[in-house]
Amino acid sequence: MAKQSGLFVVLAGPSCVGKGPLHNALKKFYPELEGKLRKLTLYNSRSPRPGEQEGIDYFFRTREYIEALKNDDGFLVLNVRGDLQALDIESLISILKEGINAFFEGNPFVPTELWKSPRFASIPRISVFLSPLSREEIICLREQGINLREFVTDVMRRKLLRRTKKQKGLLSLKDLANIEARAESAYSEMQLAWQFDYVIPNHDGEDSEHWDQFYYPVGDARRALLAFASILKGEHPIGVEKWEPDLL
Repeated sequence: MAKQSGLFVVLAGPSCVGKGPLHNALKKFYPELEGKLRKLTLYNSRSPRPGEQEGIDYFFRTREYIEALKNDDGFLVLNVRGDLQALDIESLISILKEGINAFFEGNPFVPTELWKSPRFASIPRISVFLSPLSREEIICLREQGINLREFVTDVMRRKLLRRTKKQKGLLSLKDLANIEARAESAYSEMQLAWQFDYVIPNHDGEDSEHWDQFYYPVGDARRALLAFASILKGEHPIGVEKWEPDLL
C-alpha cells in the first residue's frame, strides 16, 4: 500500500467507559484538535440508543444487510458483543489519502482486527485505549487474589445500569441482557489494551456527571480529556500508561 499522509486515530475501550463523552468534550474544549479528525461511521445491526443519529453515530441497518457485507472485500465485518458492526475500509483509505486524520471511536475488537492485516501495517496511527481501571489497581487487585474478570464485569455492569436507566428509565429484559453481554465482554476487551500506544485510566464512565454537569469536566473526566488532547498535540501526556501483554 502506498504511504498515506493522514493518521489513523483510534479511541477504543469497553462499552460505557467514557469514549463518547471524551470525544464530545474534545469538540467543546479543543475544537481546533477535533476539527482535524474525520470520524468514521460504522454500520451497526442494533437499534439506535436515545439521542443517537443515523449517519453520525452509526449507519443503522438490519442484521441481514450487514451479513451481506461479509462478501465485500471493502468491508471488515465483526460480531461485537452480539451486534454486527462493519467498517468501510475503502472509506478509511480514501480519507487518509486526502491527508486527513481518520478517527475511529468504538470497540477495540475492530481496530485490533484491522491491524492484523499486512495491508494496514504501513498506515501511521495513534491508538488510545480508555480503561476503567489503572495498571496499579489491576496489579493490586491481582495480588489480593481478586478474580479480575468478575471484578471488571461488576464494575462495568454498574456503569451500564446507571447509563441505561438515565436513557430509558424502566429497563426491559432485553435491556438487562444487553447490559450483561457488554459487561461480560469488558475484560476480554481490556486484554487488548497492550496493543495500543497509550492507555488512559478513567473511572468517570458515560454514567458520570463529571463530564458535563458542572460545564467543565472534573475528576478523571478532566484528566482523560487533558491526556487525550496532549496526545493529539504530539506532546508528552501526563497520566497515561503502556500496558504489558500479560497484565491481564
